Amino acid sequence: MRKIFSAFLLLLMLCPSWAWAQLQRSEAFRQQYRLTEVVVLSRHNIRSPLSTNGSALGRLTPHQWTQWSSAASELTLRGGVLETMMGQYFRKWLVSEGLFKENATPSADDVNFYANSMQRTIATAQYFSSGFMPLANIHVNHRFSASTMDPVFCPKLTKVSDAFQAEAMKQIAAMGGKKGLKGIGEKLKANYAVTAKVLDLKDSPACKSGETCGFKDDDTQIIFRLGDEPQMKGSLKLANSASDAFILQYYEEPDARKAAFGHDITSEDWEKIAQIKDVYGDVLFTAPIVAVNVAHPLLMYISDELHAKNRKFTFLCGHDSNIASVDAALGVEDYSLPNSIEKKTPIGSKVVFEKWTDKSGKQFVAVNLVYQSTAQLRGLTMLDLNNPPMVYPLKLRGLTANADGLYSFDDVAQRFTEAINAYDNIK
Repeated sequence: MRKIFSAFLLLLMLCPSWAWAQLQRSEAFRQQYRLTEVVVLSRHNIRSPLSTNGSALGRLTPHQWTQWSSAASELTLRGGVLETMMGQYFRKWLVSEGLFKENATPSADDVNFYANSMQRTIATAQYFSSGFMPLANIHVNHRFSASTMDPVFCPKLTKVSDAFQAEAMKQIAAMGGKKGLKGIGEKLKANYAVTAKVLDLKDSPACKSGETCGFKDDDTQIIFRLGDEPQMKGSLKLANSASDAFILQYYEEPDARKAAFGHDITSEDWEKIAQIKDVYGDVLFTAPIVAVNVAHPLLMYISDELHAKNRKFTFLCGHDSNIASVDAALGVEDYSLPNSIEKKTPIGSKVVFEKWTDKSGKQFVAVNLVYQSTAQLRGLTMLDLNNPPMVYPLKLRGLTANADGLYSFDDVAQRFTEAINAYDNIK
């Protein structure tokens, strides 16, 4: 027992913010603060990839990808179950904090559910709502017919100029150090190697036809077009499609060896495969000038919700690009998530803005990233207050939290204003 306790203390010292974030709020905290509002920006849960026979992804391997329970890019049955579990956890958490009563049926002013107009985002919000408030029959708002991108969630560029492109490329190149884009590719050599091995890329139709037999570190191109999302050409884009499919297949397929096409690979190898997707997202969406450009409408919407007079809970369902760009625009410090092969924006993950009010009426905000661990995703683990999802505190660069880990609401509101105004400064 002494050894276990010592190990726990070591964990606290090495990862204090993560470790303490797993503990429930203390009674002393509850005596001081009252939870008054929660705004959630969620990524959709498990979807099927574009892995049909004859597709570019299908040609990267001689193996057959998993037979998915949904059409391409739509939420899978497993994704729906996992999201319902997450909704049930949020219900138990918010009831315990006194924000809602059990089996609440709130008014339209109390609760707002808004999803991008894609099947996977609408369905994710619907499944979450069923677990969150099973008696309320919550309406999920979406503005367009299914399979249409809503401009609020679509990370498209609405300002592009020579000056913008030059600054964006400068900021992206800095991610690779002195070698710029090539440096980004060189850092992924080991990741590319394990991905090619698990694909059996050299035996693939793509290799046999002369299209590609490996991923290069020096052929990445970034493309900025007005009205389009930031785009990419080259090996990083191609490897990202394989990384994305492997991650989803690993979550969906109970047999880890089968998910790796018969290869015995380690959890570290899965992390290397997943890191390709993390880097791809960082390159396209987290350069500061790009982030404030593509996240502008979503930043305004979240800010409005945080200021809404009667709102208690908001659920916004979009994509990993939304979380990545909003985080970057707000100046969230770099992080690497524990217990997940995806270190930035795991499937179904949620940025949660918690609004607290103290006895004097002063308002505060906690910002956490809530996600199911890889083991919870693969194991369909039931979630409750005794077995919660992962909760990782996000730190806002340049802002100081109080002793209870809360930021002043005014400071956070000002950070939103700065990020929104930065868009106006793009030339």
